[in-house]
Amino acid sequence: MATTTQASLLLHKQLKDLCRNPVDGFSAGLVDDSNIFEWSVTIIGPPDTLYDGGYFNAIMSFPPNYPNSPPSVRFTSEMWHPNVYPDGRVCISILHAPGDDPNGYELASERWSPVHTVESIVLSIISMLSSPNDESPANIEAAKEWRERREEFKRKVGRIVRKSQEMS
Repeated sequence: MATTTQASLLLHKQLKDLCRNPVDGFSAGLVDDSNIFEWSVTIIGPPDTLYDGGYFNAIMSFPPNYPNSPPSVRFTSEMWHPNVYPDGRVCISILHAPGDDPNGYELASERWSPVHTVESIVLSIISMLSSPNDESPANIEAAKEWRERREEFKRKVGRIVRKSQEMS
């Protein structure tokens, strides 16, 4: 119970900080005011990238033992990216459980650490949109298209960006 209370206090503080000092590139709030563990995030596609001008919604779900364990992040908007699973789940190192990678792809220092905040997580996702990592992709098809058929990849992302602008 104590960890849930600590997690709740920390998340309230991070939410208050973001409301007081908004960060360029995204907005965040609660999905439902009664649940501090489910956040709604809107990421604005970073300038000078294929996602430029898009509005992408995601849900960030925090575990009861946050910040000792990472949240999960899932796009609810359509997303085509090598590091986003087809169901929208984001796959980046800092969202992986702390410690050594059982598959040996990541250094422990690249994985989750309790120093991360909602802001640092979302900024990492924005960075991921800017530069996909196709070495260990979550979406094999998107990674393959990114590598082998870049024009097709660009067309698909362009369509998703336009669709996101109509929805916002």
